Amino acid sequence: KTLYKQHTDRAIFDSLPGAGPQLAPRLLAAMGSNRDRYKCAADIQKYAGIAPVTERSGKKEWIHWRYSCTKFLRQTFVEWAGLSVRYSFWAKAYYRQQEAKGKPHNTIIRSLAFKWIRILFRCWKTHTPYDESTYLTALKSKGSPLLKFAVESEL
Repeated sequence: KTLYKQHTDRAIFDSLPGAGPQLAPRLLAAMGSNRDRYKCAADIQKYAGIAPVTERSGKKEWIHWRYSCTKFLRQTFVEWAGLSVRYSFWAKAYYRQQEAKGKPHNTIIRSLAFKWIRILFRCWKTHTPYDESTYLTALKSKGSPLLKFAVESEL
């Protein structure tokens, strides 16, 4: 707790919706201070076990859970994604959108964690705290169907 309070990247992790006093330090520990450790967000997604594994053989293809990973790290990202639904407008809209498509809860949360890691990676690399309005503006500029779904479901 003391080390976390003194860390220079604390503002980034304190800005994450739903991270709170327990998960923010765990997320900081997951990312670390060495910004050269991960070249892209996919490296973290794979290392943490959030990215699924696709296997192919002949004409068959199957996707499964990543078994070789740091389980505590995967749990950290999944727990954070689950809590973010309460505190983030777009995360809640994404959850509802996937739920409307018939996806099960655990699948939605893992998929949300996958998205959050990309956002966290960008904030971490640029030393920028997360800002919900900036992300919503980016979604709007890209014409994301998520915002349309959110607006329609709120009515």
